[in-house]
Amino acid sequence: MNTHLLTAALDLADRAVPVLPLRAGKVPFGNCPACRGNACGGRPNMKTPGPCDCPRPCHAWAAATTDHDTLTGPAWATAWKQAAAVAWYPGGIGLTVVDLDHADAVAWARRALPATRTVATTRGEHWIYRGAMPSVNAVRDGVDIKSTMVYARWLGPGTGTMTALPDAVQALIVKKPSPVRPVAVPVPTGGGECRHRIPAYLERGISMAEQRIAEAASGVHATVYRTFLAVLSAHGRCGCLTDAHASRLFAAAQAKGESSRHCVDAWSNARTALGM
Repeated sequence: MNTHLLTAALDLADRAVPVLPLRAGKVPFGNCPACRGNACGGRPNMKTPGPCDCPRPCHAWAAATTDHDTLTGPAWATAWKQAAAVAWYPGGIGLTVVDLDHADAVAWARRALPATRTVATTRGEHWIYRGAMPSVNAVRDGVDIKSTMVYARWLGPGTGTMTALPDAVQALIVKKPSPVRPVAVPVPTGGGECRHRIPAYLERGISMAEQRIAEAASGVHATVYRTFLAVLSAHGRCGCLTDAHASRLFAAAQAKGESSRHCVDAWSNARTALGM
């Protein structure tokens, strides 16, 4: 057993920092078969990973815990023997990590962001702020946001005084939608139908949207919003979308860990952005 990693994890847990073991490559240990891919509906709350009856913990970031019995118990006995690092859940204690992956990203942060606690990484730095926010990768070159529903590798307490999450960081995840070109819906003549109502056309659009969400490897929040925006832009102005279509898209998003509330908000925000 890598006792030094377990000792570090227990020390963090004593300071109310939720933690979990990582294998080599910063990969969490596999979930149980019943919950692989978040199939049982893991929730964005580390205390309720999902309604399953499997041996807890599971679900990567949602498995992060401060409970000593869980950390040292049989569920993770093998994990600590193979562990290469300790991860922690920033959003679980109301923090945000700005992960700067190279020297240019660090230089940008020093120009654009207020100083806060920093932790050296193998290639750059982690800047840690008080306050939680959605997690999004690649908000700019070499910059990831790690907060809610994401874990970060523990690399030490860092140096400097932690400051409040600034607007400049939160603004990094707000992407302006691409300008929407007005769609002129043709008036059917001779008994014809609007092309958006052709079953094959609409079905292909919904299927492609489901696939895009399902294949999202990171930045699920952003992918769901952009997909909803694209679907509504293409099919939402002539009344061809039904509740059944929206339910399919919501189901695809929830299969990736999104909550029903997040789906409703993303759909509403996309409609607002399109002036619908």
